[in-house]
Parts: sequence; C-alpha cells; structure tokens
Amino acid sequence: MSKKFSRRKEQREKKKIALERIDILFNLAERVFAYDKELANRYVEIALAVQQKAKVRMPRKWKRRYCKKCHSFLVPGVNARVRLRQKRMPHVVIKCLECGHIMRYPYLREKKERRKAKKQ
Repeated sequence: MSKKFSRRKEQREKKKIALERIDILFNLAERVFAYDKELANRYVEIALAVQQKAKVRMPRKWKRRYCKKCHSFLVPGVNARVRLRQKRMPHVVIKCLECGHIMRYPYLREKKERRKAKKQ
C-alpha cells in the first residue's frame, strides 16, 4: 500500500518538474527570439520533448505560441499572422509565416465569460 502511495507522489512530482521546465524553456524562447530565432525554436522542441516524455498537457498560455507543424516559436507580427473571424463560430486564426500552417481556435468561451462579467 505504501509503495503505491509513494509512486503516485513520485509521478506528481515528476509532472510538476516537467511543467516547470516547459515554462522555463518557453520563457527563454520568448527572451531569445529577438536575436536568435533558431535557438528559440530549439527551446520549443526541447519543451515539446519534455512534455511528451512526462505525459503532461501543454499549458494553454504556451500551447498557442508554437506552430504545430514546424515547431517554431510564434510571435504575432513577426512570424505569425493573427486574425479574428466571426463567420460560423467566432474563432482566432493564426497563420505561421514560416511554413504556412493555419491554426484555428474558438473564442466562444472567452466571449461568454465577458458577458457574464458585464451583467454583474
């Protein structure tokens, strides 16, 4: 019984460390991007490897900051184009200018939260 408990605790600790490392790597990529894009892209690749190895979900704030196809770090206006679209379901369109990959993310949830906040 105690082995199971310690193993779970160990797994939680590993996941916590992995999330910290992912956060550190993306912060480094953000800082370095201005003068070395290749290094920033390498940091993203390492963060993805850590995430896959530890089997953790990528935090939402970083999930949309890299291209799912070429794994390059995306900075709006520099190597990514960001557009808001209202057709069908409201969504954000992010186009990677490195490889041309298009990613779409709905923003209905955020819109609903704003409405609730406005009513109160």
